Amino acid sequence: MRTWAMAVAVGAGVVLLSWALLVVLARRLPPGLPRELARFLPACLTTVRRLRRHPAVPRRAKAALAVAGLWVLSPVDLIPEFLPVIGPLDDVVVVALALRYAARRVPRDVLLDAWPGDRRLIERLLGPAPASAG
Repeated sequence: MRTWAMAVAVGAGVVLLSWALLVVLARRLPPGLPRELARFLPACLTTVRRLRRHPAVPRRAKAALAVAGLWVLSPVDLIPEFLPVIGPLDDVVVVALALRYAARRVPRDVLLDAWPGDRRLIERLLGPAPASAG
């Protein structure tokens, strides 16, 4: 039992260290695309949190976003977090899929307002705005 608790503690420490590295990179990189990519996962988590509280977001979309948030917070990953660059890749993919799912059910302006980062990144993730029928 003690080795299991130690493994969980080490796993949580590795996750926290990788997140700290992302935060440091996001602050130290010059403005531009590399900096925004380093900020992508934290921006996704902020967006998930904001959308969970918004009344225009349906329950299914909130559930998908909650699962994505739990996936990111979970120490269990398909790709270990301690691997540089590719470690958070599975987290990014899960959150991106959840945001695309939510984007089909949530007004686009609500989703764009919830995004704290560079608007071009979220617009690229969501794809082109649907043509309005008129």
